[in-house]
Amino acid sequence: MDLNTVAEIRDARRPAPWRPGDAWLGGGTYLFSEHQPHLRRLVDLSRMGWTPVKRHADGSLELAATCTIAELSRHARDLPAPAAPLFEQCCRAFLASFKIWNMATVGGNLCNGLPAGPMISLTAALDGECLLIAQDGTRRRLRVTEFVTGAGRKDLAEGELLRSVTLPARALACRTAFRQTSLYGLGRSAALLVGTLDPVDHSVAITVTAATVRPVRLWFPLAPTADTLRTAIEGAVADDEWFDDIHGLPEWRRHMTFRMAEEIRRELAEGERR
Repeated sequence: MDLNTVAEIRDARRPAPWRPGDAWLGGGTYLFSEHQPHLRRLVDLSRMGWTPVKRHADGSLELAATCTIAELSRHARDLPAPAAPLFEQCCRAFLASFKIWNMATVGGNLCNGLPAGPMISLTAALDGECLLIAQDGTRRRLRVTEFVTGAGRKDLAEGELLRSVTLPARALACRTAFRQTSLYGLGRSAALLVGTLDPVDHSVAITVTAATVRPVRLWFPLAPTADTLRTAIEGAVADDEWFDDIHGLPEWRRHMTFRMAEEIRRELAEGERR
């Protein structure tokens, strides 16, 4: 898509006052996919030089906003953590060509805030924390589950930048269970659920995405029963929070969420008994 209203592309390494019509440019796979008549200038992040994936001394993993899906996939293959398989599962949930993998970024997927965004699924399930930087340099942190507030909505001020997402070591040590479904063999996710089992305190978390307008992460101090899990989902997701579009009716998404959540509950419980 030619963005014929854009008059300038600015290198993000050279600061300049933010103005109406500005937008951050990461991989551009969404930005250039459809007309953006409100844009006048793009602020290019591609030369910032941020390390795509950084392992910290405390065992946490920091994903730069500019980390591409291809880079994340390559790093996860050698990640010595029980949760490592979840990275590739969520990368594959893109159902995109290698061209998209090489350009699409973790930060772009989060900032789009689309229910089917698999990087939202990955980082929300692993209790990710966003680092946001305002135009005046002020920094703030908030959970991914708080950052994405609805379909296409996020807690991001004008000109504010998503710098990175950090996944805690405790979450990376969890055993995971993954379920995803769509209406078509190569269709967009209509429901994507992830379960995690903490090896230290045996707590369980179930994260619901794609079926809902925002990521919903449910935490249980002990493995829940089927009834407890169902009741928790019913209480956490309001009737108008089940997503409705061409990729699935709310009623069907809700049904598949309950079904896959129970599958995940049983899988994690079986693994615990072993």
